Amino acid sequence: MGTRKKRRAVVDAAACVACGCCAKICPLSAIRIWRGIRAQVDPERCVGCGKCAKECPASIIEIQEVEA
Repeated sequence: MGTRKKRRAVVDAAACVACGCCAKICPLSAIRIWRGIRAQVDPERCVGCGKCAKECPASIIEIQEVEA
């Protein structure tokens, strides 16, 4: 048996301007704005749907496959 993979959003924290677009669009509330300076993804809630990545005006969110 192989290793299971799961999709998850990953934010480039150095480039995030905390606009909140990703947090507003996330259907599972898996993203929050941390200390008003950057978006943070809750890995337990994120299912990697990609809505946040599409909504991000700075294009700094990627959907990556990680080991489950």
